[in-house]
Amino acid sequence: MTPVRRRDLLVVAVGLALGAWLLVRVGYQLLPKMDWWLPVPLGVLALAEVLGARTLAVRLAAEREHRPRPGRPSPVAAARPVEPMLVARLAVLAQASAYVGAVFAGCWAGLLLHTVPALDRLAAAPGDTVTGVLGVVLSVALVAAALWLEHVCKVPPDRDEESGTARA
Repeated sequence: MTPVRRRDLLVVAVGLALGAWLLVRVGYQLLPKMDWWLPVPLGVLALAEVLGARTLAVRLAAEREHRPRPGRPSPVAAARPVEPMLVARLAVLAQASAYVGAVFAGCWAGLLLHTVPALDRLAAAPGDTVTGVLGVVLSVALVAAALWLEHVCKVPPDRDEESGTARA
């Protein structure tokens, strides 16, 4: 599995920002009121991924610390092992969440591209701008949390490979 490329996320976000801006520009009067709480689920998902990444990082570090190594006595208390399939599923979740965050960041940015210049002309623009800003912030938070979770799920190189010694 290859890591998510930041460039791909940026292309998705910018492309959807332009597309959303065109759609909002044409049909803004048909859109319902944008309540401030609409982007909150993105923030909840970002928070869940941050907590999951932190917990997984601690568990993986403890497992690596208690792993038996040549020249070192066996550990007294073994850490609770982490299931490899759990890590694989979290990596897939992280990649999907990164793209979802980029999609929503682009859509909210497209809304902002229309409402910010129209703040003095449209009565609904100030409220929609607040919602758009909150949407962009929480979407970017989701992307950042997903990228961190993906980073935590990476398999580190063996210590022998880091030190340059060959294995027998």
